[in-house]
Amino acid sequence: QVQLVESGGGSVQAGVSLRLSCAVSGYTYSVNCMGWFRQAPGKEREGVAMIYTGDGSTYYADSVKGRFTISQDNAKNTVYLHMDSLKPEDTAMYYCAAGLILSMTAVQGLGGMPLEDFHDWGQGTQVTVSS
Repeated sequence: QVQLVESGGGSVQAGVSLRLSCAVSGYTYSVNCMGWFRQAPGKEREGVAMIYTGDGSTYYADSVKGRFTISQDNAKNTVYLHMDSLKPEDTAMYYCAAGLILSMTAVQGLGGMPLEDFHDWGQGTQVTVSS
């Protein structure tokens, strides 16, 4: 199994930047993508961004496209989510997840990240953005 530990969350003002980190350990033979999800109180969990580890291809939800950037540092076994121009609506618990997908083409065709394809999850880190 894969162990994931998120960090970097906090309370910030709208318009500022924040970087989340996800430390990855364990056996990753069944992993070909890493994703960031978020869930606000009373709302469904939604996919924010993902990266296909094979070639670095990325996917972003429309709500964060142009503001958030997902990246990976293989040497450090870490996945990052850099968030710029944060908005109050970005407030949520952010989760890092490891998964196995058929292809990025399939994800793009769905128009969203397949929650069921992510098999290991971190505990989450809270991001609160005030206006």
